[in-house]
Amino acid sequence: MKTTLVFLLLLASCAKPPSRPTFANKLDAFLNETMAAHRIPGLAVAVTRGREIVYLRALGVANLETGEPLLPENLFHMASVSKPFVATAIVQLVEEGKIDLDAPVTRYLPYFQLADERYREITIRQMLSHTSGMPDVEDYEWDKAQYDEGAAERLVRGLSAETMIGAPGEKWRYSNMAFDTLGDVIAKVSGQSFEEYEKTHILDPLGMKESTFLFPDTRPELRTTGHVWDLEPKVSAVYPYNRRHAPSSTLNSNVVEMARWAWANLNRGELEGERVLEEKSYDLLWKPSAQVDENMEIGLSWFLEERHGTKVIGHSGGDTGYSSNFALLPDEDLAVILASNYDRTPMTGIRNGVIDLVLGHEATVPPPSVAYAFARTLVDQGTEAAKARYRELQSSASHEHTFGERELNRLGYYFLSKGDTGRAIEVLGFNTELFPDASNTHDSLGEAYAEAGDRERAIASYRRALELDPASPSAKKALEKLAAPAQ
Repeated sequence: MKTTLVFLLLLASCAKPPSRPTFANKLDAFLNETMAAHRIPGLAVAVTRGREIVYLRALGVANLETGEPLLPENLFHMASVSKPFVATAIVQLVEEGKIDLDAPVTRYLPYFQLADERYREITIRQMLSHTSGMPDVEDYEWDKAQYDEGAAERLVRGLSAETMIGAPGEKWRYSNMAFDTLGDVIAKVSGQSFEEYEKTHILDPLGMKESTFLFPDTRPELRTTGHVWDLEPKVSAVYPYNRRHAPSSTLNSNVVEMARWAWANLNRGELEGERVLEEKSYDLLWKPSAQVDENMEIGLSWFLEERHGTKVIGHSGGDTGYSSNFALLPDEDLAVILASNYDRTPMTGIRNGVIDLVLGHEATVPPPSVAYAFARTLVDQGTEAAKARYRELQSSASHEHTFGERELNRLGYYFLSKGDTGRAIEVLGFNTELFPDASNTHDSLGEAYAEAGDRERAIASYRRALELDPASPSAKKALEKLAAPAQ
């Protein structure tokens, strides 16, 4: 794969900076090896220290079919990295006294309603911390994109049939739906569309001139093409844009301009004389609001964790054809920014490797997906050979951390998307054998059986999913659609 060297500047601005050759060469080698191991079409990387970009690379291509080299100015769909921009807008309006974080959402959107009376209790703060009890979006309809300003309100008005997955404030559960609703809150409170508000109050003041939440406003010559996995990377048939989901997903930006976003946040709201937030507002944004897992907490949209004892504040993103990661290390005045035009790029592993090298540690190349090896063996040699290949890889220490339910689950849905329900059932059924106590594996198998027209087995799988997770909204909906009681 062709690698384009774009720019390199390393400044010795820290107390114990890594030497230029060691840091640059190690990072180059890590990225090149990762690109090759995962067959990544394109990857852009920026590392900042202080108010300087100290490492910048654009590797690979903007489009596999054309072979156009990737440049650092190329724009990517940033997916969920959009969410901290939503939080910033909300907190700006809090500073102005126009929004109360602990007020119910219905104060600002009287037409907001879910199929559960508890929706009246949902607050702005709970939406920002993913503790609202709202479910997630099931279909973004990228292939049926809406472009008009009324899309945001229509989405909110269409939520009345959505079932809550828990009481407001009860537990953490990621919800793009909640953030899409917050976009409409911003619009109604500010009197501007969500996208225009973001442009005039955040993007333009920070000098992010090419960045926008409106895909039609991006310059065609700066666009990239998304890539999906189809036994190998290929150009995606759709671009992930739908104005209904602008707040949760549709920021288009590049790693150079995202560096400016990093600097503003590391400087607690100010960049080059432009202040987008008061310093004290970061005590709200970065204060833990909920526990995500044993290693991670969440503030208001920002995820909070540590690596090598160093605080890491950031957000990842992934949608059809794209993946991204944005990480701040405020105690080191560092930022790591990643964007890829491939939705199977192992972003967390790459981010961790870059952070490791920046902090003076060694980095481990993320191992290739076991699901890909499983899929190729399944297609070429059949189910039993594929299972044997999986077991063989599982015994290898170099692959030990890739064996989670998500790997095979995504593979099962790949075969479903191809209409190959037989292979989907084989993959998802094997996943239930490997992870029998995971509700999601049974839920997914139920969907495959339903697609295949096997109602009896679909009902049994969905019931098992509900036994393991009584709050599962997808299993409940599926059983209702199959006209079967949950039991």
